[in-house]
Amino acid sequence: MSRVRTRPTRDATREKLFEAAATVFEVQGIGGASIEAIAAAAGFTRGAFYSNFKSRDELIIAMLEDHVEQSIRRNLDLLARHQNLADFLDALKTMDRSRQDPLGRSPLLHMEMILFVARAEKRRPELAKRLRARRKLIAEIVETTLKNSGNTPRNAEWTAAIVLALDDGFRLHRLIDPETTPADSFLRAISDLQRAIGASSA
Repeated sequence: MSRVRTRPTRDATREKLFEAAATVFEVQGIGGASIEAIAAAAGFTRGAFYSNFKSRDELIIAMLEDHVEQSIRRNLDLLARHQNLADFLDALKTMDRSRQDPLGRSPLLHMEMILFVARAEKRRPELAKRLRARRKLIAEIVETTLKNSGNTPRNAEWTAAIVLALDDGFRLHRLIDPETTPADSFLRAISDLQRAIGASSA
């Protein structure tokens, strides 16, 4: 009896290429990684790569976009279940991060890819688009959780920019000096801000 071979879906193929690219980038560096090496690591031919992406740069942009989209989905799902600020922060602390995309699991690679794209000025609008999407997400979280915590949100967009800068800053600091930057530094800072907001509105 012959077996029916099924081809992977486009989404499954892209996911394998994302995972393979992350592995190759971490070993060979982004600039030194070839399309052939990425395709081989994913178990595909060069043709399979080009049927999904026109170039390595397009793959990198797609990986960054996928990372932002997944982050937005995870956080909105968390917000739907925890609309009080303290509850939301507690849920963030206990979130299972093992299922994150490759960039979520490797903050250093994520930063390297952002800088790689930023070197090409014409590509920076792509990064700006994703930065704005992240700010919009955080602004929604700020507005929703503060309202449900009995506080009046003031300029959620600016607060979101501050929170995002804190997140990126602590991530970088932890990569440089993990001994003085604990893994929970960002969430501790947000908790301190929460208490400060509560005190100022009392």
